[in-house]
Amino acid sequence: MTYIDRPQPNATRPNHRAWGTGRDAGSALLAERFAPIFARIREGSVARELGRDLPFEAIGWLRQAGFTALRLPREAGGAGASLPDLFELLIALSQADSNVTQALRAHFGFVEHVLDLGPGARREIWLPRLARGDIVGGAWSETGEAKLAQFSTRLLPDGEGWRLNGTKYYTTGSLFSDWIHVSATDAEGETVAATIARDTPGVEIVDDWDGLGQRLTASGTARFVDVAVPDAAVVRGKAPFGTSQAFYQLVHLATLAGIGRAAAEEVAEAVAARTRTYSHAAAPRSAEDAQVLQVVGRVRSAAYCAGAIVLHAAGALQTAFAAHQAGDADAEAAAVAEADLEVAQAQTVVSDLILNATATLFDALGASATLRPAGLDRHWRNARTLASHNPRIYKDRIVGDFAVNGTPHPPQWRIGQP
Repeated sequence: MTYIDRPQPNATRPNHRAWGTGRDAGSALLAERFAPIFARIREGSVARELGRDLPFEAIGWLRQAGFTALRLPREAGGAGASLPDLFELLIALSQADSNVTQALRAHFGFVEHVLDLGPGARREIWLPRLARGDIVGGAWSETGEAKLAQFSTRLLPDGEGWRLNGTKYYTTGSLFSDWIHVSATDAEGETVAATIARDTPGVEIVDDWDGLGQRLTASGTARFVDVAVPDAAVVRGKAPFGTSQAFYQLVHLATLAGIGRAAAEEVAEAVAARTRTYSHAAAPRSAEDAQVLQVVGRVRSAAYCAGAIVLHAAGALQTAFAAHQAGDADAEAAAVAEADLEVAQAQTVVSDLILNATATLFDALGASATLRPAGLDRHWRNARTLASHNPRIYKDRIVGDFAVNGTPHPPQWRIGQP
């Protein structure tokens, strides 16, 4: 009989491997470029969480390294990254600190809006701003008596420009931004948007987010009181770009996948280091306990599958983007519909995978793993918060309606009173 020596636990074991990353040489180079920054961000993630220290410094590192300009063409000062490239890196960033990815979600959506624009003044204004590292936050959601069909926030004519008045909630990332993209209703009752400098008089951003998770995203309140808005900053239209619905949701799913990876690696490290065990355990060390290893393996496999699903769906967004760039309206419309459905199909599955994984990981450890300094609870709290942004129950119904009746995915959704 031949015995195979089992590898011994090693603190330097290559946990970063086998995630299925590095699709091609270009994506591998981008991953290598940003890996040291992600590692630095990850080093302080638990301390930031425990101290509620907002990640201004981490976002500054990303800005300086050109991360916020990834999608810009090379000739415009960016990295020319594809959408799969972007989402692969967002998963890796979320593995380091999911708060940072969530804080930059509105910014990356605004970049897609700019890339979606045809030649013209607005594109020429924004490409240099984004290339130099300017960050754009979002202010869309409203609470209280806000209506489904209209925003309570108003953008009304004022001489040669406009005046903005209203209050927005869940303005994720605006506290870290240079500009804020604000939605409103005009005098005719139509949806409009304005992109204004965050330090414009009358703009106030309040860090009052009190959710159980994503505590460092500055997803608080934004108030706009008689804010002067130049005409060039105003854009009409309900959806900022064709794939906006799928894009914004897929950022959430990429963030969940990254949370899964972080949880998988942290539980593996904790099990490898654990010296205490139970009298009725299956082995004298947790690292050799088959039942404990099964839990760790299940958590890691869930994270792997979540990432693979996200990257596959990112390909659907890339197809729609390519059709738009080619000026093929019919192909773009078909690709956008496909992307909406792919991301909807992914939403419930990815959410379930990561919610289950971040809860199950505690079964591989003892009660000490629930102590706050360990920070392991942040993974479930953050995942649960992200998974609540867009109700999963509706996605299952939408996918089922398409499968049975051929009903397309509804257009960009809104929340408010009927």
